[in-house]
Amino acid sequence: MSSNVDQNVRPDYDDVLQKIADYVLTYKVDSAEAWNTARNCLMDTLGCGLLALRFPECTKHLGPIVEGTVVPHGARVPGTSFRMDPVKAAWDIGCIVRWLDYNDTWLAAEWGHPSDNLGGILAVADHVSQKRVAGGKDALTMRTVLEAMIMAHEIQGVLALENSFNRVGLDHVVLVKVASTAVTAKLMGASREQLLSALSHAWVDGQSLRTYRHAPNAGSRKSWAAGDATSRAVRLADIAMRGEMGIPGVLTAPQWGFYDVLFSKANKDQKLKPKDKQRFSLPQDFGSYVMENILFKISFPAEFHAQTAAEAAVTLHPQVRDRLDDIDRIVITTHESAIRIISKEGKLANAADRDHCLQYMAAVPLIFGSLMAEHYEDDFHEANPIIDKIRSRMDIVEDERYTREYLEPEKRSIANAIQVFFKDGSSTDKVAVEYPIGHRRRRKEGIPLLEEKFRSNLATRFPAERCRQIFDLCKEQKALENMSAHEFVQLFVI
Repeated sequence: MSSNVDQNVRPDYDDVLQKIADYVLTYKVDSAEAWNTARNCLMDTLGCGLLALRFPECTKHLGPIVEGTVVPHGARVPGTSFRMDPVKAAWDIGCIVRWLDYNDTWLAAEWGHPSDNLGGILAVADHVSQKRVAGGKDALTMRTVLEAMIMAHEIQGVLALENSFNRVGLDHVVLVKVASTAVTAKLMGASREQLLSALSHAWVDGQSLRTYRHAPNAGSRKSWAAGDATSRAVRLADIAMRGEMGIPGVLTAPQWGFYDVLFSKANKDQKLKPKDKQRFSLPQDFGSYVMENILFKISFPAEFHAQTAAEAAVTLHPQVRDRLDDIDRIVITTHESAIRIISKEGKLANAADRDHCLQYMAAVPLIFGSLMAEHYEDDFHEANPIIDKIRSRMDIVEDERYTREYLEPEKRSIANAIQVFFKDGSSTDKVAVEYPIGHRRRRKEGIPLLEEKFRSNLATRFPAERCRQIFDLCKEQKALENMSAHEFVQLFVI
């Protein structure tokens, strides 16, 4: 037999795809904590989207591609009057959710924001629920939406635990695409074969580079990249539902698969046996761990690695606000991941550049005592040259314990500390914050503030009575779970 031929034996679907599919189709969520956290996550995520509608740079992206398009049973975008096909609606919902960098976060070997998946989940649930009712069937319920959220969080988060896509230059929205594909296909009624096909197409897609997240190219694409990913997931799920064949060896195919083409470099720093190289590590089974441990951004619309730095800076504000010109240097002690992705010096070109700069996110609350989305805008920055003056006096130092405990499963800290030194030789105390208020360890303290954040965000878009109606519903687990998905979305229509 000639050696110059391929052996055309079609393989079974890659094991990782099968594990994801079986999890989505068969797992029963029995964690009360996960259900409750998903409800809080729904509130927070929608609130972040409503707040983003105040910013024209975000809203310019919204609406149908062809103005005036009418879509029967179209999916709605909360806070707007848009009714569109679920692919574009998913894009828009994902865009507003992520625009201000204020929704939830997951930190591990890979980073990301699992609530980004709500773009696809809510758009598909709204559309499918309307179609089912029109056809005389039962609507999808919000319990189904919450279940899809728990599962999307889990898929994205478990894949992120030990697999670093950023180290090979790929953006974490690949995991949004994969997770959204799995759960939206299920919402559409996919069989196991259809779901596997959809997943394979999510992996075979060319994946986003991280270029737009890092100096000197940081820009606003990072604010809509997840919307793009969750929207693409809906499109791929729809393609699979139409009977499109899958690509079973999409991950493992020699030379042409995801591992060989895009992921092999990720393992070069790991001491793995040859047989274990170029494969994803799945250190635990899929369950509800990620939703239970998700990190909420409660106090600050800021990249999560800087949340505790901003909190420390607010604490120090009273001690430094009247001595800004006397500052000699500021030492920020942090962890390796923060240094790698958000520590930067020099001119910051735009709002997206600023909300991914550790020094900027510490300087503003040191000076003003708070950090809000408006603080990243060009006009605020230009009006306050003191910010860059304070930034220029900052030293960034890694604490190896902070780096180590950032990755320890039982801790997952996101620690930062700040100390300010003055020209006369005096200094403030070193203020350290190891767990942000949105951490699982601070849930009792954090949830009332999360609810207040939601109330405030609702008030940016709706009259008082509508705000009360939505808030009261979202506070009641059973009432929310039993509500039809399309009726829930209707509450958010302008």
